[in-house]
Amino acid sequence: MAVEAQGLCRRYGRRWALIDVGFHLAPGRVLMIAGRNGSGKSTLLRVLATAIRPDRGTACVHGLDVRRDRDDVRRLCSLLSHDSHHYEALTALDNLRIAARFLGRDTSRSAITAALADVDLAGRADDPVTSFSAGMRKRLSLARTLLKDAAVVMLDEPYAALDPPGFRLVDRLIERLRARGRTVLMATHLVEHGRALCDDALVLDAGRVAHLGPTADLPTDVGDLAVPAGEARA
Repeated sequence: MAVEAQGLCRRYGRRWALIDVGFHLAPGRVLMIAGRNGSGKSTLLRVLATAIRPDRGTACVHGLDVRRDRDDVRRLCSLLSHDSHHYEALTALDNLRIAARFLGRDTSRSAITAALADVDLAGRADDPVTSFSAGMRKRLSLARTLLKDAAVVMLDEPYAALDPPGFRLVDRLIERLRARGRTVLMATHLVEHGRALCDDALVLDAGRVAHLGPTADLPTDVGDLAVPAGEARA
């Protein structure tokens, strides 16, 4: 399996964010993780990406334990988080060049510009991030996430702050990852959009698994987890 979890638990203080979460995901599949705010979506992705440790249970990425094999798991994963962590005063090109240097990737201008072109930012390569809108910052975060060419890509609300062309961009990037055999986990409120795009669905409710299976089997009443498109893109 590309990703496996069993009895996974995580708490913040006295509140349990994840309670006995278990699932497995085969390589090359795209999984939608849905649920209301505070249901544990971001926490689950952060545990799997080794950004935080679980309090109980086990989780593995391509057979590597997220606790015991933390560094090896990180080499296999790439996480798009809520926080951009950009160097605001630097240009988009310089931001990606720094990331590429850490990853051991090509840092030439042509290579970095190509990565920016993938998210329709090549024309803003030499502009400082301080001049970017929220949607442009999200595109830059996507470019940095994809720069790693990871086996498992985790996307936390990738559509947030994007306009309709940005939505289509994310769809194309996910389809490209699928075609290359990458495994994708996407946390989103946009249930109907995810239903059409993803292979499988994991629905969390107050930290527990409320539904797990192919998106074709997703109950229609899960749709109340979605938010209006205008709100999602604000």
